[in-house]
Amino acid sequence: MLGVIIGVFAVATLVSIVRGFQNYVKNEFDALGSNLLFIMPGKIDFTGDPSRNFTGNKFKYHHVERIQTDLGNKIESITPWYELSKKVTYKTKSFWGAVGGSNESTVDMFNMGFTEGRFYTKAEIDAKAKVAVIGKDVNEELFNSRNPIGEKIKMDGTSYTVIGVIKEKGPSYDNFTFIPFTTLETELKIKNIGSMVVKARGGEDVNVVKDEIRHALLKELNDEDFSVSTQEDLLKRINDILGIIESGLAAIAAISLLVGGIGIMNIMLVSVTERTREIGLIKALGATGKDIALQFLAESIFISITGGVIGLIAAWLATLIAKNWIPAEIPMWAALVSLGFSFFVGIGFGTYPAIKAGKKDPIVALRYE
Repeated sequence: MLGVIIGVFAVATLVSIVRGFQNYVKNEFDALGSNLLFIMPGKIDFTGDPSRNFTGNKFKYHHVERIQTDLGNKIESITPWYELSKKVTYKTKSFWGAVGGSNESTVDMFNMGFTEGRFYTKAEIDAKAKVAVIGKDVNEELFNSRNPIGEKIKMDGTSYTVIGVIKEKGPSYDNFTFIPFTTLETELKIKNIGSMVVKARGGEDVNVVKDEIRHALLKELNDEDFSVSTQEDLLKRINDILGIIESGLAAIAAISLLVGGIGIMNIMLVSVTERTREIGLIKALGATGKDIALQFLAESIFISITGGVIGLIAAWLATLIAKNWIPAEIPMWAALVSLGFSFFVGIGFGTYPAIKAGKKDPIVALRYE
């Protein structure tokens, strides 16, 4: 039974965690709205070596201006986007997190709120000002959640003045430090834009805007130099990847169920041997071989199903704990498959011992010591 419990627990828990990641990603995209488009260097197909998608990045700031010029009446805003992993320090404290370089439209584009201060302005971007806006986690780690406005933080030896703290918005934002993209280009000697984010105007068809962005960029770049994706495109790609991971993890965990089934078969075979005199007595009282076989098969199924139910309960409890971090859930199909698999494990691995018990000769069985 323990083998089945572990197998069902593993299958259901792993599926619920992957489903939690899917729900988290969906919630993040829903919070942004449905009118964002992402322009990435290279052809993003999520096959082969991912690094090749960013090899030979040709994005420059004039590509941002090209989109603004050609689609000015169809887009609300556009920002170049840089994302790096850096250590940010304040006095003796440090925080490893993401550093984002963008323009002033980021605050509206990603629906950011502030607990303290503000976001940087266009004037500060043009002046390449050394200012920073930090996320909740950065503020907690470096400043113990106190008001850090006006304080100096350091990154790669350069000091930046904190001008704002973003409200809690999730891991994708809470560990970020934002600085003007012009400052990031100058201080970190970056020559190419990492990517671009575009917000279509309300009422515009994002797929039409997507096609027009492609046509605008094709005036200066080749088709293989960039990819334009809507939020729906990205969500589908991410869900496809997570779906494959979900299936793979469930298949691996299901091996535990097979091991549990073999354990049930071994236990039932031992049980048949230990209960030989009982089998002989029952047969002497009129039970048929079929009756004996059904009894042992029922016991095997009971052990397996009980293990499956206990495993599901344990997985449900684990899912409740996981919900403190991600919106995990056990889908109905995973619960039904786990119980169904448990049932068939009971039948599959209980049939041979049951048949063996049913074939016992009553006279020989009664003489068994």
